[in-house]
Amino acid sequence: MDFDDTPEEAAFRAEARAWLAANAAPRAYDESPETPLGERADAETVRAAQAWQAKKFDTGFACITWPREYGGRGSTPIQNVIWHQEEARFRTPPNLFLIGIGMAGPTFLVHGSEEQKRRYLPAMARGDEIWCQLFSEPGAGSDLAGLRTSAVRDGEHWIVNGQKIWTTGAQYCDFGILVARTDPDLPKHAGLTYFIVDMNAPGIEVRPIQQINGGTGFNEVFFSDVNVPDHNRVGAVGNGWAVAIATLMNERASTSNLGGVRYLPRLFELCSELPLGAGSALQNPAVRQRLADFTVRGMGLRTTGYRILTALSHGGIPGPEASLGKLAGARLAQEMADFALELQGSAGMTLGAPETPQQSEWQELCLLMPGLRIAGGTDEILRTIIAERVLRLPPEPRPDKDIAFREVPMGPTNR
Repeated sequence: MDFDDTPEEAAFRAEARAWLAANAAPRAYDESPETPLGERADAETVRAAQAWQAKKFDTGFACITWPREYGGRGSTPIQNVIWHQEEARFRTPPNLFLIGIGMAGPTFLVHGSEEQKRRYLPAMARGDEIWCQLFSEPGAGSDLAGLRTSAVRDGEHWIVNGQKIWTTGAQYCDFGILVARTDPDLPKHAGLTYFIVDMNAPGIEVRPIQQINGGTGFNEVFFSDVNVPDHNRVGAVGNGWAVAIATLMNERASTSNLGGVRYLPRLFELCSELPLGAGSALQNPAVRQRLADFTVRGMGLRTTGYRILTALSHGGIPGPEASLGKLAGARLAQEMADFALELQGSAGMTLGAPETPQQSEWQELCLLMPGLRIAGGTDEILRTIIAERVLRLPPEPRPDKDIAFREVPMGPTNR
């Protein structure tokens, strides 16, 4: 494992740091991280995020690895990592473009047509158009291939009907990536097709979901005879599962850095401020033991991340580190939030009160993390992936894998 930048990487890091210093304010070491995906984004926040993205685009920092003809810089994956490391040191608007740039864009680069790449990628890179992901459904649970939203062909168009749920940012997005069932007579994985959907098309209704922490980042999206032109189909008819897997792999890599490591400085600061016994919580042996445990686990995650960086720096492809980081990092963040509330005593039960330590950010994190442990693959799905694809354990029985989807037994609520 190589912890040092090469001369070329060091030069790029210096260039990125200088540009950021000239265009943004530095973030304090112990400053609270931004809420992932800007779940409380209003119109002003969206405008600020788009302005920041456009500024990066104009100087070649928007999509480091994308080809230049599609709005990128044509640089290496390790330079992309370096950019995000440096950008995290500065106060910037929330990243409302993670789904587009981190998930949809890389999928289009592999599976999209040339027309789709030229139409959507530059606008996506500049932040002119914001994207959401229309995958999850109420009746499918963690089984994406069990989705029931239908797309029926009508000449050069498809008519879409159904419902999606947990769609982040749908209320302010311009386009969405949709997986729908186009042939229920095929096995469930084979009858899916992947589409680009205009979120302003007639027949689409977005209903924000009031979350337990007060945010409305997630939404329900309903489709009633929505017309999708065939030129917005990504990949072949019936090949939606393969295209969706490419998106999910990109999603897992994009969300693997949302875990507990970045919250450690704030937790240490909280422990130094809270009184406990004759001194601060930081002086208590039991508290220090928990902090040591969190730190060791956090450093393990960080070192696992370095393995990704080393592979990228050498021109390789990372292995299962992203799934491991997502699984362990999200759980670590939730445990840290629970511990912070425990230390606060009765104040840990309050949200938004002036006297609540650190502006209630631990309360917010405690209520947010269960959702993040579902997003990008539930803990159970990630464990199954690691068991089957890393440890090579026998796969779980899947009796519905090879039968027509319409013959798969459904519960009474899914008929």
